[in-house]
Amino acid sequence: MENSIRHMSLDPLPSATRGAARRKFWSTSLSLSPSTPKLFRLLCACTASLTEHCIDSKMAITRLACLLTLLTTHCYVSVLAVVLRTVNDSPWTDEFDRIELSCLIESISTTNPRIEWKKITSEGPSYVYYDRKISGALENRAVIREPATLLITNATRSDTAKYRCEVTAANDQKSFDEIVIDLVVRVKPVVPKCSVPKSVPFGKSAELTCVEEEGFPKSQYQWFKNREEIPDDPKTSLKFFNSSYTLNAETGTLKFVTVRKEDAGDYYCRAKNDAGYAECPAQNMEVYDIDVVGIILGVLVVVVVLLCITAGICCAYKRGFFSSQKQTGNNYKVPAKGDGVDYVRTDDEGDFRHKSSFVI
Repeated sequence: MENSIRHMSLDPLPSATRGAARRKFWSTSLSLSPSTPKLFRLLCACTASLTEHCIDSKMAITRLACLLTLLTTHCYVSVLAVVLRTVNDSPWTDEFDRIELSCLIESISTTNPRIEWKKITSEGPSYVYYDRKISGALENRAVIREPATLLITNATRSDTAKYRCEVTAANDQKSFDEIVIDLVVRVKPVVPKCSVPKSVPFGKSAELTCVEEEGFPKSQYQWFKNREEIPDDPKTSLKFFNSSYTLNAETGTLKFVTVRKEDAGDYYCRAKNDAGYAECPAQNMEVYDIDVVGIILGVLVVVVVLLCITAGICCAYKRGFFSSQKQTGNNYKVPAKGDGVDYVRTDDEGDFRHKSSFVI
């Protein structure tokens, strides 16, 4: 650019030629690559809008000096600001593995900035790294990698939370910056608790349940019959096409609306998440027929037996087997004195009972 300016100032040109030269100069000067700093392109555009007399060599040199000054000032201000960035703001790891929470300092001028890490939970923030020491639940399980990255060497399910990296630079014009990282520690499911009925009558309903509460994220459930996965929709499989059931992968419940003979078999459940899966032992479910004829015959037998018992009791009463009184044939006794009163003695009472009386 300076060569072009020097050339134009040393070779006088006619006014018409000078105007064309000016246009050529500005078109050449403003043909900037995309990588040219935005501030530089902006200043060039502003300079191009000035009057044509600005093509004078002294004016061009003055503007170039201003441009360099502004660029230098811009770079100086950028250096005087602490700026942080992270490689991954949503990392995850499996339980008992290691995980790195990156906190990178892109620009800073302070020699020894203050670096802090905080764990943010529903109960509020708590220090993880303060005064150059690891504290709290991560003590002896984490270290700081220069300059500010937090490395957890043995992650547990309780480490699932948001973490905030804070850097304070006292000598910088922008003296504070922070980034938040959301950590998820995945936990493999344990063996689920399965409930399978041992026997179900044909045509009745049945419910199979599967529960697992340790895994994180929350487990999803699959059911298997004779080691073959049961589809969510029975109409999508030829083997289960005639079955009538509903399968809830969220709750682990398998409900048969009407059990068929073909539904008998060995059932087991699988609980799974991103960290792995676990299965319960297989349990057998039998389906038996209801013998309607046998039930009717059984009811008839019971009725006949009850009738026979009732008839026998009636006959016994009629024959006096259940009578509580016995007559001796000598119910009357002449009183010692002729007082005109008759008495009847009963065997049970052993005394006299008044029967009749009259007056002479």
